[in-house]
Amino acid sequence: MSANLSTAVMQRRSLPARGLDFFPTPPWATRVFLHEVLQAEFASFCLNSVWEPAAGAGHMAEVLGEVFPRVVRSDVEDYGTGHAIGSFVGQGPDVIPPQRVEWIITNPPFNLAVDFAERALREATVGVALLLRTSWMEGGERYERLFRDRPPRFVAQYCERVPMVAGRWDPTASVATSYAWFVWHQAHFRKETRLIWIAPGAKARHLRDADLKRWAS
Repeated sequence: MSANLSTAVMQRRSLPARGLDFFPTPPWATRVFLHEVLQAEFASFCLNSVWEPAAGAGHMAEVLGEVFPRVVRSDVEDYGTGHAIGSFVGQGPDVIPPQRVEWIITNPPFNLAVDFAERALREATVGVALLLRTSWMEGGERYERLFRDRPPRFVAQYCERVPMVAGRWDPTASVATSYAWFVWHQAHFRKETRLIWIAPGAKARHLRDADLKRWAS
């Protein structure tokens, strides 16, 4: 990549040919969030049920199943994993109906992330966690629609890059984009947002051989 390319260009994610914003989450990135952040912050809360509404090929949903006994999976596209088919946002008969869950945790399409957050906050009984580019904190519209009245309880920032590429998980990929988890708790509104650091070495700590066999072979 030439040195004169801006950070914005470096961070831009090219969509798959079919136009879907499908960038699978590395399994280790979800696992470190669950074990080193979510369970540590919410040890006194039940972690029984979760909905992954942008489930794709299951890269995140299957890891969620390591902690949550009940995982609801859905996606607007059929990736052949047996999840429910339908949109999480919008209007019409193709929208997935409400699911009774404690948590909604997902890596949503960036351009629809506020819509995902708004619906998730209406339906999750305990909390919501969205994995997004760190730059999602910026923007007047997001502030007015979401952050001003419903700030996250905390933002968990990775200290290392979380490489995501279109259409597949590539364990050898390298990207310039920075990612963080935006986490809401239903009992925490109109308060300050805390910053949490996800320590370096998360990939080494949480990558498993089974992940490579399942998705990278």
